Amino acid sequence: MKTIRVASYNIRKAIGTDRRRVPERVLEVLGEVDADIVALQEADRRFGVRSAAIPPLLLDTLSGYKPVPLNIQTDSMGWHGNAILVRKEAEIGAHDVLHLPYLEPRGATMAEVTAKGMTVRVFGMHLDLSGLWRRRQAAAVIHAAAQGDRLPTILMGDLNEWSANGGCLADFSRHYNFAPCGRSFHARRPVARLDRIMHCDRLTLKSCGVHESAAARKASDHLPIWAELTID
Repeated sequence: MKTIRVASYNIRKAIGTDRRRVPERVLEVLGEVDADIVALQEADRRFGVRSAAIPPLLLDTLSGYKPVPLNIQTDSMGWHGNAILVRKEAEIGAHDVLHLPYLEPRGATMAEVTAKGMTVRVFGMHLDLSGLWRRRQAAAVIHAAAQGDRLPTILMGDLNEWSANGGCLADFSRHYNFAPCGRSFHARRPVARLDRIMHCDRLTLKSCGVHESAAARKASDHLPIWAELTID
C-alpha cells in the first residue's frame, strides 16, 4: 500500500498575524507539515509585478520543495496566487492553469505529480467570496478534473465557504470525498473550515488534520491542513 501526504495552505502573501511579511516563517511551517505535495493560496504579492511571496532563492535553499512551473509571469510563483509545491525529488508531468468564471480575478492550478511511487492529479484553488461565483468556479474545476486519464485525483484549497455542507461543498461532495481536517481560520482562534482537501474514490483517507504549531499561528491568518492518502 502506497501513502502520500498532501497539504493546503493559504499563506496570505507571507504576512503573519503580527502583520509582518516573513517568508522564512512560512517555510518553517512547511517543514513542520512535511507534505509531499502542497497547494498554496495567496502565494504571490498583490500589486505590481505580483512577485512570489516566497523568493525563489529562499524556497530553494531553505526548503525541500520546488514549484510546479506555470510559466505565466516571470516573477510569480502562482496563477492568481495559486501555486503547487512538490518535493524536489518528485516528478512533474502534465501541468496547467485553469481560467475560472469570476466576479474578481480567480484561477486554479493543476499538476500530475509522481511522488512516493504514486502518480496523482492535484488541483489547487482559491474560490470567490461570492457564493454564486464559488459554485460556478466549483463547476469549472469539477469539469476540468473529469477530463483526460482517470488518475487518482486530489482537490485542495481555500474554498471561502462558511456553510457546513451547502453551497459549493454540496457540489463537490457529489463527486469527491472530503477529508475532515478541521477548523483552519482564523489562525489565532480557528472558527471556520474554509480550507479543504477532497479526493476521489481511488484514494483512501488514512489520517488528516490541522497543523496548529506556534509557528503556524504566526506565519499566516490561516493554518495549514493536511491529509495522508493511500492507494492499493
